[in-house]
Amino acid sequence: MNDRIERVKVSLAFLPLKTPISDAKVLTGRQKPLTEVAFVFAEIESRDGHSGLGFGYSKRAGGPGMYAHAKEVASNLLGEDPNDPQRLFTKLLWAGASMGRSGMAVQAIAPFDVALWDMKAKRAGLPLAKLLGAHRESVQCYNTSGGFLSSPLEEVLESVDALRVRGIGGIKIKVGHPDAATDIKRVTAVRKRLGDGFPLMVDANQQWDRPAAHRMGRAFEEFGLVWIEEPLDAWDNEGHAELAAMLDTPVATGEMLTSYYEHAHLINSGACDFVQPDCPRVGGVTPFMQILALADHKGLKLAPHFAMEIHVHLAAAYPREPWLEHFDWLEPLFNERLELREGRMKVPDRPGVGFTLSDQARAWTKDSAEFR
Repeated sequence: MNDRIERVKVSLAFLPLKTPISDAKVLTGRQKPLTEVAFVFAEIESRDGHSGLGFGYSKRAGGPGMYAHAKEVASNLLGEDPNDPQRLFTKLLWAGASMGRSGMAVQAIAPFDVALWDMKAKRAGLPLAKLLGAHRESVQCYNTSGGFLSSPLEEVLESVDALRVRGIGGIKIKVGHPDAATDIKRVTAVRKRLGDGFPLMVDANQQWDRPAAHRMGRAFEEFGLVWIEEPLDAWDNEGHAELAAMLDTPVATGEMLTSYYEHAHLINSGACDFVQPDCPRVGGVTPFMQILALADHKGLKLAPHFAMEIHVHLAAAYPREPWLEHFDWLEPLFNERLELREGRMKVPDRPGVGFTLSDQARAWTKDSAEFR
């Protein structure tokens, strides 16, 4: 007889950041500095004693809304066979379809989808990467968290030095400052500190218009960047495609999109060289793997956004050599750690996604609900 889901728990927690951080969206007045990250956790248990953990997140706004929607649809999982995550993703999607099939409605079901894949891989006794079909045992890894525009240049350079000692494989810094000369100065200094051969990326967080992106893209060509990220508004596929065709430097984007369909439009428009889907934002592992299939068909490179604890598995399952984004912000939430060595993040050999919630995560939890 097939196993059945008999318990679902949903929790809302807030991870405080040590210091407020700012990217170009703050300097242009569109957002406030980031001080905390909201997380929605899903814990699923089955009649046969199997369990899975998944999470989604939101920055600045949306966490309580995600949590509310997750509670609304959670009971749809009760009595279902947990071995069918793709079918259950569709069921949850339709349960909230009046709110749309992207945005918050999709992000709210990501914790359940990730938890179901976590459970399925643990049932098989395999890391998630192996269940999906791994192409590698480790993924080249770059860091972003030391390069925010809120950090003075000397602090950024100190962070670069420390990250190289830790064994990071690449460095990404934020650009998109209202003063273009400031961007040039910071990128020049970081490139000089790293040397010509070390992988360096920049991220404008959607804050250039098309003429500015063209000017800055040409100015950055001399630095040999791995990519320029989000030079334009995330939904400007035409502008990104034009820029990607014009520059030698690859263009990367996709992190803000919240469905397979939005990514399909991006990819089919030829709007990027690196696609950057975010598993919690697109709805979980199920739609993420659909995006990877299309991206591979189109010959694109991959660099998932944030959430390295999940993305190390998904990146390992991509046929083309990907990049993994390193953020240590999430470490207090979990009892386990990832292993970084010689520029690459090792895929955990623990079954499933390989993480359990820490006591600190429980302490930061503001609300929870159980369904049986």
